[in-house]
Amino acid sequence: MSEDVNPFESLQSQIDDAAAVLDVGDDVIERLKHPERVLETNLTIERDDGTLERFTAFRSQFNGDRGPYKGGIRYHPGVSRDEVKALSGWMTYKTAIVDIPLGGGKGGIVLDPDDYSEAELERLTRSFARELRPLIGEDRDIPAPDVNTGQREMNWIKDTYESLENTTEPGVITGKALDSGGSEGRVEATGRSTVIAAREAFDYLDKDLEGATVAVQGYGNAGWIAAKLIDEMGATVVAASDSSGGIYDPDGFDPVAAKDHKNETGSVVGFEGRKEITNEDVLTLDVDLLIPAALENAIDADLAEDVEADVISEAANGPLTPKADEVLEGKDVFVIPDILANAGGVTVSYFEWVQNRQRFYWSEERVNEELETVIVDAFDALVDTYEEHDLENPRTAAYVVAIQRVADAFAEAGSWP
Repeated sequence: MSEDVNPFESLQSQIDDAAAVLDVGDDVIERLKHPERVLETNLTIERDDGTLERFTAFRSQFNGDRGPYKGGIRYHPGVSRDEVKALSGWMTYKTAIVDIPLGGGKGGIVLDPDDYSEAELERLTRSFARELRPLIGEDRDIPAPDVNTGQREMNWIKDTYESLENTTEPGVITGKALDSGGSEGRVEATGRSTVIAAREAFDYLDKDLEGATVAVQGYGNAGWIAAKLIDEMGATVVAASDSSGGIYDPDGFDPVAAKDHKNETGSVVGFEGRKEITNEDVLTLDVDLLIPAALENAIDADLAEDVEADVISEAANGPLTPKADEVLEGKDVFVIPDILANAGGVTVSYFEWVQNRQRFYWSEERVNEELETVIVDAFDALVDTYEEHDLENPRTAAYVVAIQRVADAFAEAGSWP
């Protein structure tokens, strides 16, 4: 990729695009372009060999006008202050577009978890939980899994918080294992919302999903589940990739078998002799639907020139740069923005939080039905705004809906010294 893009600047650019349509004061828009607070902390743990190592960690609380801060914690070498600020902002507008009563937050630790033992990761996670303890709580800030974290890490955070607070508070964090207060349907939620949104877009565009060709860039949890579910809807998955490379078969392949191969070998590459291609090749195939499900900035303006998909459903956060958006808009590619497409994760996290508060748990069928309703309603709101204002792309429509909701909540609360 040739374009070096700051994700926080991308977020602010997206807000500015929507602000041009909104009847919201510039002073309010300025407020909604910046986080309310950012924690930066140094964590020091003892390694298994007895040496000490320091890690930098962040938690950004972007906006709480509509409810407690909500957002994941990622473990990745690329974690930075600007990245978590951007991700917490996207989460703010993600919860708003799907109209759940939460704000936006995000956190992360700068590390490659593959370089550390499980015991070291547990010590590090618990150390971070101690630092977060004054900030988090089921009515304040509710973390969740993100890149390279999952149920294991969430369970550690929950246990650390509850032990230090001498309480039982499962709603302090979501994405937990079922026996620790997690929700049915949470693991599949992000991939599920990605394909529900894609299905609605195909219907809106009067395109047939049955037999449509699909490429999935990034074959982690969101990517492979999206592939599995879109295959069940009758589409044909012809390409997939992970950090090691990609595979392609114009006749399609079984996405579950490809995942099994990845589990056994560490990559989709080599799956049943399928043609090996690069990640960039996956993004530029001539397919009906492209699902970018890796990290942000996967498609810049140069690469966008070669994108041939008709519809893009963003399972990842911020996979397109603003300049890539402009290019794809000129090519009439219908982009379902991340704040809607991948909102299944935070929506079912909200369901988990509700269940934790009520101490009453739902069936997977109910979770999936409720998620379906939320995503379909959000897509309808996006389309109504897209058409009402004759907007140039669906992303701006999503931000118009979301920012208006946050601005209304701020105005209704009033201000005082």
